[in-house]
Amino acid sequence: MINPFKPGDIKEFRRKVRSTDLAEFESGEVHPFYGTFALTRDAEWAGRLFVLEMKEEDEEGIGTFVNIRHRAPALEGEEVVFAARLTAVEGAKVNCSFVASVGDRVIAEGETGQMILKKEKLEQIKANLNG
Repeated sequence: MINPFKPGDIKEFRRKVRSTDLAEFESGEVHPFYGTFALTRDAEWAGRLFVLEMKEEDEEGIGTFVNIRHRAPALEGEEVVFAARLTAVEGAKVNCSFVASVGDRVIAEGETGQMILKKEKLEQIKANLNG
């Protein structure tokens, strides 16, 4: 693992809300807004942008936590800007805070965590789960 970053560094990710991002479950559409599940996926991706530059060829990142406060809706077609701020690197743990906005409107904020592990370790974990 390499770490060219320092706490406070920011990575930005932009997502145009798609129809597949709207709140929908097996029972059908809940409402015509960016679903919390899709927002959470994209918040984790924003933090992963740090991991992509930190992991080495024989390593991969794995999520450890996501805390999200969904504050306001976003409509299909609107562009959501995620600003992930590196808060800590502790050993292999990479933690970020994030703010997601549409224009001046903050729609969500929270924290994400990932850990960088050797791919071999991830394969061992998978094998142990498969019995």
